[in-house]
Amino acid sequence: MVKVTLWGSLRSLAGGRDAVEVEAKNTREMLDALARKYPALEQVIENGVSVAIDGQIYREAWFTPIQEDSEVVLMPYMAGG
Repeated sequence: MVKVTLWGSLRSLAGGRDAVEVEAKNTREMLDALARKYPALEQVIENGVSVAIDGQIYREAWFTPIQEDSEVVLMPYMAGG
């Protein structure tokens, strides 16, 4: 199981939880599992989210491996400027 910390507005889409656990070995599996387990997250995930794994931020890196002891944070997509 991977513990995923939900950032900001994503918490309300998961019943107010600040962290959830899902079975996943990479970012794609994690996002799919989150969308299945918390359907309210599905549209946000489809629109784009950022994932931080052990301090490194990824966007659209679908097969980035996730270890069970990794620190994982899911954030609404952040656009730079």
